[in-house]
Amino acid sequence: MNQPPEFFMNAKVPNVPYTADTLRQLASDIVRYAGQRGATACATEVSEGFGQTVTVRQGEVETIEYNRDKGMSVSVYLGQQRGNASTSDFSMQAVRDTVDAALNIARYTAADDCAGLPDADQLATEFPDLDLYHPWELNVEQAIALARECEEAALSADKRIRNSEGATVNVHEGQFIQANSLGFIGGYPSSRHGMSCSVIAGKGDAMERDYWYSSARNASEILRVDEIGRIAAERTVRRLKARKMDTRQCPILFEAPVASGLLGHFVGAVSGGSLYRKSSFLLDHLDKPVFAPHIDLSDIPDIRRGLASSPFDEEGVRVRSRKIIEGGILRGYFLGSYSARKLGMQTTGNAGGNHNLILRSDRQQDFADMLKSMGRGLLVTELLGHGVNNVTGDYSRGAAGFWVEHGEIQYPVHEITIAGNLRDMYRDIVAIGNDVIVQGSRQCGSILIEKMTVAGR
Repeated sequence: MNQPPEFFMNAKVPNVPYTADTLRQLASDIVRYAGQRGATACATEVSEGFGQTVTVRQGEVETIEYNRDKGMSVSVYLGQQRGNASTSDFSMQAVRDTVDAALNIARYTAADDCAGLPDADQLATEFPDLDLYHPWELNVEQAIALARECEEAALSADKRIRNSEGATVNVHEGQFIQANSLGFIGGYPSSRHGMSCSVIAGKGDAMERDYWYSSARNASEILRVDEIGRIAAERTVRRLKARKMDTRQCPILFEAPVASGLLGHFVGAVSGGSLYRKSSFLLDHLDKPVFAPHIDLSDIPDIRRGLASSPFDEEGVRVRSRKIIEGGILRGYFLGSYSARKLGMQTTGNAGGNHNLILRSDRQQDFADMLKSMGRGLLVTELLGHGVNNVTGDYSRGAAGFWVEHGEIQYPVHEITIAGNLRDMYRDIVAIGNDVIVQGSRQCGSILIEKMTVAGR
């Protein structure tokens, strides 16, 4: 098997009992034993990690959670019959029992001509260090102090803040290794830390809540705790005295934190499972216009410290930066090996989903300019419910936000529904903002759409 990357071999994640070399040996033993038991192919992943979460509410500790997890999953093949089993017991007897269980499952599974490991020439052979692991030596007392400071910053920001749903500080670190019978072996340690705060303003029937959070691989890149609290308070207070609206059609400006959800619906529509099951509103749209012509969308796996960065996908396939949307035209799908075979195509290195999705436009504006461009319409800051039909593209979500006149926010609105069809919405994007907030894998600024239906009273 290929040697794993040097940075992984030298890593030692604190607070977990196993070294990277131990995990590597365990993964190798699993693959070897599966072959001895008659498997024609085998893939496995062995992982461990720990997390610590502390929540403070009204200055008092509400919850302290600490977890240590480990697990091993194995997929075996008897020709094109596949079986899968998993365990959290790393003893050799448990490992062997798990492999045997997977083999027994495979024997009773129907053959699938698309099943199997990736082609050997698609597997990653280079493992760049993407700087994904940054331990945070934060004990419980320190986490409580940070959460209290964050909540206090929110509660003291405005006298109209009357209650709190709490402030939370979380730490997560782990490591994993993947291996298969084609000789691939690779893995790395990673971390993801975050803070959040949610508060309530107003009283009686006129109460409103909102929140803010920050997340990063490196704790030093998380927003300051007082800044998180301040933003949570400001977002909550500005929602007071919200009004209802009459039904109408108007431009819609999706604020950056909710705009990224539009990219999520797109990813679902052009991912392998939806395509080969013919349950996507974007079937047969490859190399056809999907977005407005000024829109580009890239899938970038190698951003240093990126929240969705990785040197290979969940099958060990090498990854590469790709233009998914170029000048509004769909240039690629998100495929793993199985879905690629079902479609008669090649894997794109997206087993497990997208990497860092970056939306760009030559019509990029700052937020104030986007409000002016919209003139009169609805700024959406919160979405509710799950009213999206992946087959037809129909879109209907509960929403709250602000009514805009003459390019300026006038008053908050609530108890409304916004509706349209994603095909039209993507093509009708007027501009995107430069107010990008990195809170996950899908990165974009605010998105202005020419027209949607707003259903109110």
